[in-house]
Amino acid sequence: MQLRGARVLVTGASTGIGAALAVALGAKGATVALVARRKALLDEVLDAARQAGAGADSCVLAVDVGDSAAAERATVEIWDRLGGLDALVSNAAVSSRHTAPHLPYAEVERVMRINFLGPASMACTLAPRMVERGAGALVFVGSIAGRLPSGGEAAYVASKYALAGFTETLAVDLAGSGVDVRLVTPGPFDTPIWDAGDAEPSHYAGPKHPPSVAAEAIVTVLEGVDRVETFVPADIASTVQMKNNDLDAWVAIAVDMVKQADARRHEAGQTVAT
Repeated sequence: MQLRGARVLVTGASTGIGAALAVALGAKGATVALVARRKALLDEVLDAARQAGAGADSCVLAVDVGDSAAAERATVEIWDRLGGLDALVSNAAVSSRHTAPHLPYAEVERVMRINFLGPASMACTLAPRMVERGAGALVFVGSIAGRLPSGGEAAYVASKYALAGFTETLAVDLAGSGVDVRLVTPGPFDTPIWDAGDAEPSHYAGPKHPPSVAAEAIVTVLEGVDRVETFVPADIASTVQMKNNDLDAWVAIAVDMVKQADARRHEAGQTVAT
């Protein structure tokens, strides 16, 4: 896809990867429609995207994508405002960290609405329009958590697994239609998604990548990567392959990660979930 002049809808655009992507797309000359809940932050990102070179018709719309009906309405409104869309980058997501004995079903439902049902609603709205036109791209930002089980993150992991399976099947259904379907699977990135309010602490203690790295990868995907899934960074693909080859071994590794994290918190005098 030629991004100069392309009309791209980005969700979760107020912070993190979405905000970095808005600016990166602006630098390519795209017209961006930015969606998230907090309009003040969206306005700041839009200013940065315009300064980078985004099209004059670039806009923002404050929407909670966890409300599927509102997400659908917003998609139609942006399509009509811009005279169509060339791409959707579904990036909005929330994290959730609660070990199973402390995980209420309402939390599973909340996370699924935001991380999966909202994106699915927007994709189902756009797919027939793009197919009728014979062109477009649906890009979903998943997570390494959508490929690997992680202790204490059942709700988040389930939502990202669902998004991955949805994307893979759309890729089958829309093959040959002119609509590209892509999944971008990031590893750990330094974004606000780690700040999950009253959630339990993360078991991950390794390095995190800057959001700009993921944004650059998404731009590359939009410009024409001829494969369904792109891992960022690329080397996390080997970890996923190891898990696929031996799930029991990965579960043992994940259990050990939880034990090590609990030991670190115990030594620091922090509360350990039981």
